[in-house]
Amino acid sequence: MKMKLSHLFVIASLVLVGTTIQAESLVDGTADAGKQRALTCTACHGPEGNSSNPMWPNIAGQSASYILTQLQAFKDGSRSDSLMSSQAMMLSDADMANLAVYFESLPAAVQSVADEGLIGRGEALYRGGNKEAKVPACLACHGPSGRGNPAAKYPALKGQHAMYTAKQLNDYANSTRTTDGKTHMMRDIAENLDKDDIAALSSYVQGLK
Repeated sequence: MKMKLSHLFVIASLVLVGTTIQAESLVDGTADAGKQRALTCTACHGPEGNSSNPMWPNIAGQSASYILTQLQAFKDGSRSDSLMSSQAMMLSDADMANLAVYFESLPAAVQSVADEGLIGRGEALYRGGNKEAKVPACLACHGPSGRGNPAAKYPALKGQHAMYTAKQLNDYANSTRTTDGKTHMMRDIAENLDKDDIAALSSYVQGLK
């Protein structure tokens, strides 16, 4: 069953109020062990966790709690990708925790600024949403500067490749990606974004610092 818009706004507001800066990782892992296991990861995500391919995500500085849940999803099949699914199958629970803590410890990417022609629309949606289209403000869950919420396992978006973000929004919209679980939160939001909304939002978050 889809959540009502009012419920989405209530949840988003509570998350925003409860967001705090995490002094330590929420995942029980070791960055040094993760670094030793990360050689295969760097082939796609870059030596410092920042990918040169805009279709592959930057994961440096991403919260360990979010990275861990995604690795687990790739391994158990609840999220599917031809490259990531096969890689995750070879990881133990300890490997996933260590990798998550390692990449969390790396400096986040600093991307180019957003497309100037899309900033206005992207910022309006990110900061204010669109009540008529049943789209809540992205900042409520992902933070004013796109830093995410590690405790809630909401990812950081700042500096993420626009092309990658657009693909994820489209995947949520057509239910190719279902890692928002029973809440359907991201699927409900993404299906109410048109292609211009997605382009503007994706460009805007790429420019967040």
